[in-house]
Amino acid sequence: MERMTRRVRQTRMMDPRPPRGLRGLLRTFGVLGPGLLFAALAGCGSVVASSGAAAAPAATTPVPQVGCASVNQATAVSIRREMHLMAPVGTNPISSTTYRQTAQVRALFGQLCAAVTHPAPAQMMHCPADFGTNYIGTFYDGSRVLATFTYAASGCQRVSVTAAGKTLATMVYGRAAAAAPHLATDLDAIVGTPKPGVMQPLGGAGHTG
Repeated sequence: MERMTRRVRQTRMMDPRPPRGLRGLLRTFGVLGPGLLFAALAGCGSVVASSGAAAAPAATTPVPQVGCASVNQATAVSIRREMHLMAPVGTNPISSTTYRQTAQVRALFGQLCAAVTHPAPAQMMHCPADFGTNYIGTFYDGSRVLATFTYAASGCQRVSVTAAGKTLATMVYGRAAAAAPHLATDLDAIVGTPKPGVMQPLGGAGHTG
């Protein structure tokens, strides 16, 4: 009997070099299975999508301030008017009102701060037309108190601003008046008062400070 010659199976030789490019990638994952290939491609897509999305910037809010640093945060001012002399018949010598015109509130606040941060030198003054009219007020950011102020509007004009337990004050002439030239006008825009009187230093013309 003749021996049957066994058929020799052909063995595919694997290329030892790593596949290159997309075709090589497909060949490699084709051996591993279509499921693994799909998962790998899906993972790559998710990485690209997540890395390409821009993070939304965090919202910033103004840091709460008090006093003159909070001028641009003021939303309202309550003002009480006091008259120390006999008031005309039919007028209320003491009145208090809250004003919420934001632009006008901040303008007045800014002028008061400008005056007290540029104080005039103290000296004896001649103060005509002193009717004893004072304005006492409080600036607010919503319900939060920012500062309080006093303003003697007639005779020798005087202003003070108090915040966080600290008070700055000055008479309104010289450099204080130059720093806050619209103080009387801005107060008038809110409460509708007549312009304050003009004062002169004793012994000569106004001091420029």
